[in-house]
Amino acid sequence: MLKADFIKRDLIFKEAGGTSRGVLYTKPSWFIRICDKQGNVGIGECSIIPGLSVDDTLGLEQKIEEVCLHINRYEKDLHTSLINYPALRFAVEMALLDLSNEKQFHLFGSKFINGEDSIVINGLIWMGEPDEMLRRINEKLENGFQCLKLKVGAIDFGEELKLLEIIRNNYSSDELEIRLDANGAFEVDSAEKKLKQLSKFHIHSIEQPIKAGQAGDMSRLCETSPIPVALDEELIGINENNAKKELLKSISPQYIILKPSLLGGFKSCEEWIDIAEDLGIRWWATSALEANIGLNAIAQWVYTKNNILRQGLGTGQVFTNNIQSPLHLSGEKLFYNPKAKWENPFK
Repeated sequence: MLKADFIKRDLIFKEAGGTSRGVLYTKPSWFIRICDKQGNVGIGECSIIPGLSVDDTLGLEQKIEEVCLHINRYEKDLHTSLINYPALRFAVEMALLDLSNEKQFHLFGSKFINGEDSIVINGLIWMGEPDEMLRRINEKLENGFQCLKLKVGAIDFGEELKLLEIIRNNYSSDELEIRLDANGAFEVDSAEKKLKQLSKFHIHSIEQPIKAGQAGDMSRLCETSPIPVALDEELIGINENNAKKELLKSISPQYIILKPSLLGGFKSCEEWIDIAEDLGIRWWATSALEANIGLNAIAQWVYTKNNILRQGLGTGQVFTNNIQSPLHLSGEKLFYNPKAKWENPFK
């Protein structure tokens, strides 16, 4: 017999997070605690991105309350009963995995969780004024990052080209890998031209150049783009296995980006991985602005997948009031210190 409860924490950004959808100063997370009759505890995080997450509705907290009240029912069929609540589904999946292991916050056994190995990540650069972005870029490079992910599409495109030119004048593609994320900011009519202009800077990939839901146009871009295209928002809301397969077959992207909080957790992401690998499509995982509880779960999971690409797991440093955890960065490597202690968000 299980019992569950939850608390909410509004996470505060150290610096405003700029995307093509707007600027974020805070974002909410709900922490769900599940206890069994032996007193064991598992904690999961329901993290949403305002304006993007499917769960971003006025009724989300009431749904979380309902799930906690009827946790014994939801435990049995969470992947079907919570199909329309991907972040909440992931939170329950995470808490149940945590509960099933002997040591709290140890979801997947590996050299990573034992402190014997690390995960190489990219450095995330938020959108902002050119001078501010350049300052952030230099900070990441000084800290040893060899791969940067830049958000594009919110400031003047000419300024973004100048910024990339400055970077490439100082760092070759052998020295620095550049990934771009447009969050669907480019118009279909101008996307091909913009991708051609960007390609002279030897870009590794660009995420979601045009808005999701334009499969024919996205397919053409993937076929003609001089920069490899990665699907991100395009995957949100696609739940059935056959629908996932049809989407990837019809668009044929070079990469897909997996964000468990947006896609419904590990089980859903593993379906995407199986389909993508069968089709020769590569992938990496990215956190979706979770606090360290969600980030920890994603990091432990992705380490077990032996994916050689850099992962997008650098968001643990962006909040002033994050959950204290054994996760820590050393340069571009994410480590877990098994001797460090976790903060209990319920105290």
